[in-house]
Amino acid sequence: MDVEWSGDWVAERLGVALVGDTELRDLLGLALRRNPKRAHLLVSNVLGKHVPQRPSVVYGAGYELGERVRDLLGEAEARRAVVLGYAETATGLGHAVADGLGVAPYLHSTRRPVEGVARAGGFEESHSHATSHLLLPERPGLLSAAPGAPLVLVDDEFSTGNTVLNTIRALHERYPRDRYVIVALVDMRSPEDRATLTAFAREIGARVDLVARARGTVRLPDGVLEKGLSLVADQLAVRADAHQEEPPPVSRDARPAPVRVELGWPAGVPDGGRHGFTPVHRAALEAALPDMAARLADALGDARRVLVLGFEELMYAPLRLGTALEDATTAEVRYSTTTRSPVLAVDDPGYAIRTQLVFPAHDTPSDGPGERYAYNVAGAGFDAVVAVVDSVADTPALHAPGGLLDQLAGHTGRVLLAVVPSYVPTPSPVERQDAAMLPEPLRGPAFSSYAADEVGWLLQDLSDTALEAPTEEREEAIQSGGAHYAESLPVEYQPTPQYQELFKAALATSASRIARAVGTVTETVLAEHPHSRPVLVSLARAGTPVGVLMRRWAQHRHGIDLPHYAVSIVRGRGIDANALRWLAAHHDPADVVFVDGWTGKGAITRELAAALEEFDGFDPQIAVLADPGGCVRTYGTREDFLIPSACLNSTVSGLVSRTVLRSDLVGPNDFHGAKFYRELADSDVSGYFLDTVAARFDEVADAVDAETKELLTADRAPTWEGWAAVERISEEYGIHDVNLVKPGVGETTRVLLRRVPWKILAKRGAGADLAHVRLLAEQRGVPVEEVDELPYTCVGLIHPKYNRGATGASGTAVTGK
Repeated sequence: MDVEWSGDWVAERLGVALVGDTELRDLLGLALRRNPKRAHLLVSNVLGKHVPQRPSVVYGAGYELGERVRDLLGEAEARRAVVLGYAETATGLGHAVADGLGVAPYLHSTRRPVEGVARAGGFEESHSHATSHLLLPERPGLLSAAPGAPLVLVDDEFSTGNTVLNTIRALHERYPRDRYVIVALVDMRSPEDRATLTAFAREIGARVDLVARARGTVRLPDGVLEKGLSLVADQLAVRADAHQEEPPPVSRDARPAPVRVELGWPAGVPDGGRHGFTPVHRAALEAALPDMAARLADALGDARRVLVLGFEELMYAPLRLGTALEDATTAEVRYSTTTRSPVLAVDDPGYAIRTQLVFPAHDTPSDGPGERYAYNVAGAGFDAVVAVVDSVADTPALHAPGGLLDQLAGHTGRVLLAVVPSYVPTPSPVERQDAAMLPEPLRGPAFSSYAADEVGWLLQDLSDTALEAPTEEREEAIQSGGAHYAESLPVEYQPTPQYQELFKAALATSASRIARAVGTVTETVLAEHPHSRPVLVSLARAGTPVGVLMRRWAQHRHGIDLPHYAVSIVRGRGIDANALRWLAAHHDPADVVFVDGWTGKGAITRELAAALEEFDGFDPQIAVLADPGGCVRTYGTREDFLIPSACLNSTVSGLVSRTVLRSDLVGPNDFHGAKFYRELADSDVSGYFLDTVAARFDEVADAVDAETKELLTADRAPTWEGWAAVERISEEYGIHDVNLVKPGVGETTRVLLRRVPWKILAKRGAGADLAHVRLLAEQRGVPVEEVDELPYTCVGLIHPKYNRGATGASGTAVTGK
């Protein structure tokens, strides 16, 4: 015996036909829209919007599509993907696809503006009754295209593909990427529509894949829109003349009072994907679902046929409550949601929408008051309905006579109300501060010899201020507590011709090694931020050449421009708070990656972590070229080798001084300061250093890929081995102050260039990496002591208890402890 198809009624009257995969009729029925733009409506039997279905079937349909997307992309690209679902119909489906993908964050478009949340984009759905879609991610960088980051677009069905085209066109202008994956339960486009999408993909230079459960087309006769509108008008007129109503409701006096059930929704978990939903959120929700389902089951008692009814865009939360309820009870559980879509209801087994409940909107929608609908609920024999809404929609209108709860109570013996707290992103204290008065970053050539797009300096220009002091005077003031090291500048070291040749020789020898470390740390950073475009923030000034090189690597290998800024951090004083305010006002703090050249004992690492405790959203981890001290998780290498940019001062760092923080120069609303040494242009090798290293990028690419793959699966937890060694050396040499022990090639070089050195400890057998250290030590009359079991290539010791009498007549030789 043939089972009547739920599309027969429309097919017979309008001549509409579905042609395609054999599963189409199982997946779809037909109904008539009350919409002047399109006559027919494809009604999904597995979407959970208009037709109540088992929650596990609805969730499984989306989850299986997500697994197929993961297989299509492969594990690496799947981890970089972002899933975007369409409001309102596909918000739950898109979320289930993201779950099937397993490792991707999820966002859905919305028609509900949220005060205080900036719009990150939008698009139009031309055939819909409500056309405008908003994108309101909590993290503005969520949609930014990281390298190899596909965007997965999920809708319930594709009729023409125009909505997808509008979406990709709008997003590609702001967040261009090279791959899109389109996902739907059914693909019903015509051959012409398919050709249009193919041509569009070619036009924007992106790959576009499509994953669908079933494929086919809808055959529409000429004049179908006019015939459909006429048929809808006739049906409504007949119903009005006959005073026809939906299945008779229970009298108002006999209706059950709704019972509110406290779900115990997990704190911090969003109600859905309107502002983004991450794998971390997913794990927290999964852990809480059994307890929430148990609370619902207790409240349902002996109910045997239960409907979990979601609310418009709130589809995923009630769907997952439904799947958990299936596991927690022996009752027959079904799931569907309310909707804004006006559809004609016809009580005929050959029609997909048999009944409708009509009630006023109860969430103060942006488009004003209007009717809302629940289809196939009345007369469906549910002895209990669990209405799930978010707290924004838990309004008097929901509870009023004629409201949703009242309407439900007229058709079931028990109504439960479960309210999920609406998730509204709240600006952090940093974001709330007014950053409008802060100046834009300084850029070359007006400040620094770097190109304008290489780095923006979040500093104030103190080039015309006298800040330099003789090294011995600075050292005495610093060690006596009379001044902080950041209140003055050392006189810039002018390298001798011999030293300049040593720098060039060292660079020629180590350029490939540096390029490999640059590539490895950059690829690691990109892998750690698969769903956004990292914002590089180098710690001026040693970190700045590294930040520029990382930016060049990302551009060279992946064609992406990473924003790069330089900020000041001062030991004992913290990071420049105004620079952080500026960054928070212009970028998502979660996307900021702090960059430095190398780690010594880890003092700056700890300084940064402590300073950022006052600022929400920033990650205190630092990415460094070399981490010999074992202080960070993100690094290019943990070897202690010569990084030639440590050999010089400003002349290898864009002609910018180290940063200055002095109360008479830096006010509460100022950035920290620095000088631009324009007069040293003839000695500047900043560009030479960058170009020499960047020229080696191609030759080290394979090694970088191998090292990055190995690093991402390795245990990269900081060991703090360097800090322990520094404490041991401080005591062993009678210094008793770890701040006077500077480990590593870079820090030792700084001691010889800027401070009053006492002695240099060199690892026995160290070769070319120490040639420049030995030359500087010879020039300053500093002894070099060969030692064993040193975790660094060398360690520089600043003269303890320094005073002017500690040097010889020439001011170079140290005369004692």
